Amino acid sequence: MPIPKSLIRPLVRELHPYVYGEQPKIKGMIKLNTNENPYPPSPKVLAAVKAAVDGRLRLYPNPTAQVLREKLAKLHGCHADNIIVGNGSDELLALATRCFVEPVVTRRSASVVKRLRGTAALPGETVIQYFTPSYSLYPVLADIHGAVKNAVPLKSDFSLPGMAELKSGRSKPPDPGCAGGFAEARGGTPNRWDFNAALTFVTTPNAPSGRGYSTKELESLCRAQKGVVVLDEAYVDFAGENALKLALKYPHVLVARTFSKAYSLCFQRVGYFVGHRDLIAALHKIRDSYNVNGLGQIGAEATLDDLPYYRANFKKIIATREWLSRELTKLGFRVLPSRTNFILVRPSRFSAPAWLQSLRVQKILVRWFGRPEVKDYLRITIGTAAEAEALVNAVRKILMQR
Repeated sequence: MPIPKSLIRPLVRELHPYVYGEQPKIKGMIKLNTNENPYPPSPKVLAAVKAAVDGRLRLYPNPTAQVLREKLAKLHGCHADNIIVGNGSDELLALATRCFVEPVVTRRSASVVKRLRGTAALPGETVIQYFTPSYSLYPVLADIHGAVKNAVPLKSDFSLPGMAELKSGRSKPPDPGCAGGFAEARGGTPNRWDFNAALTFVTTPNAPSGRGYSTKELESLCRAQKGVVVLDEAYVDFAGENALKLALKYPHVLVARTFSKAYSLCFQRVGYFVGHRDLIAALHKIRDSYNVNGLGQIGAEATLDDLPYYRANFKKIIATREWLSRELTKLGFRVLPSRTNFILVRPSRFSAPAWLQSLRVQKILVRWFGRPEVKDYLRITIGTAAEAEALVNAVRKILMQR
């Protein structure tokens, strides 16, 4: 009989999967580690979803989420053909990888590529590019697809390198004493930015830093890129501006949005892309059939009918974010400016992993990443005002004990 491991593709055997945030198993834990909205969906949304739990459950949902796409098109001033809805924006990021990036050509597939294209894959067609640190799913998607990864460090304050720096290849890597120093930590020279990359992901506002980027600087980057650019705006509802207009202006730009972070629908998994209809049509070709569940579609549709409820919650979350930032700063934490529903902080007195465990003892979950760029920091989701106050009190208690 064959050994099961021998049946698995070597590429899959070597994969390092995406690491999820801890799910609490202890009653009473305050969960500030996965950037969920602390407020429930609108009562109108809950009513709409509950009303849909009937005989329709035996039927397939609308295969293209047509009603939801039409509502989104009206909201964003475009056509439904400019929008594709996915099982969370993560599915769409994976689809973009499959749609726009050639895997590294193997000896077996080289002849097929040559026959179909008339030539071997051009430089850049195999490359998935992103800044670091950013969403940790991007390298996983590249590895799953067998694509070349090009991770380029952000500046020491997590801002985007300027166009002159990117073009010259002289962008300054993060300072090891500040944000970790990804390039130096691995003992190599920072990767040069590739303007011919087949697919470029930009998390804006950035995760895990929370840093916001202006539409002007994003437009400069998009104009210079030859391949597809995905502006991943998962947290944009907590920022001062967005770059959606770039997806409607440039044919190679897609903007990713989600109903999870701002609209309290993590459980339903609904996200979408906005972009040129040719790119959207190509993505439709390779998505799963009935990829968005019916209750998710109904919940998202009802969300769009009650936006004032959510916008009021955005204001509460932003106010809590600013209060928590001030209070932690008073306690000696270094708090980075944020345009998201979380903050990245460098704790005082002792290490971030030690703080992670100390807070867990106090029944508060936050997130720590072991990557060199951010290993000295904790990422803290903005909860309710009461949860933020409980966090500050826990920090005070820990400092007194130490």
